[in-house]
Amino acid sequence: MRYAILSDVHANLDALDAVLEDAAQQGVQGFVCLGDFVGYGPEPNECVERLRGRASVALVGNHDLAALGRLDARRFNLFARAAVEWTRTQLHDRTRAFLDALSPRAEFEGMLLVHASPRDPVEEYILDWETAEDNFRAEAFSVCLFGHTHVPMRFAHDGERTRVLALLPNTPVALEPGLRHLVNVGSVGQPRDGDPRAAYTVLDTEARTVEVRRVDYPIESVQRKMQACGLPRPLWERLAEGR
Repeated sequence: MRYAILSDVHANLDALDAVLEDAAQQGVQGFVCLGDFVGYGPEPNECVERLRGRASVALVGNHDLAALGRLDARRFNLFARAAVEWTRTQLHDRTRAFLDALSPRAEFEGMLLVHASPRDPVEEYILDWETAEDNFRAEAFSVCLFGHTHVPMRFAHDGERTRVLALLPNTPVALEPGLRHLVNVGSVGQPRDGDPRAAYTVLDTEARTVEVRRVDYPIESVQRKMQACGLPRPLWERLAEGR
């Protein structure tokens, strides 16, 4: 089976639609979302509706929980907090009910799915080998797919040490047997690795490969929508920089 693994859509409908179109061209047979449907972007309800019927597994992220009032938005920086507060005023009852029913972790095809990390599925950031190694030691998973950092990355553990391995755009990478893997699938709606294109990952469970896909989308269109909603300038400016 080929699955599109999405994370951190962040209410960016233009990016999501571009990803859904690309995923169809890749012959994916199912969708998974690792959380943060909302926050930052201008179309939270629309993004949830796009994925509600498609995602066979969906997780809740920290921005989703903050928009629901289940996580204190004071944990966020001022710009992110402003976006959370705006999002709270926009969510439909149907959207709230959907997000409120989700968990931040799940098992899927023999793999662990989390929004943030195995030991803290809501808020921990895995950005370096030390944090990755702590998570390998904290829980006995074989493969874990996660998001939250908005940076596609891959870590492998051989029982003794943790390595950071390349994830080149649009290039399938084997999940080598005998190793344990942590794979960050990237962000659909707000990439932060210097590449402004939307990111998602194609998981092939038969070939045991992951492929981070990068997809162009109309960034200026999203920026205009964010400006019209009164969302903070740094949030829409950063889209063009991938930061």
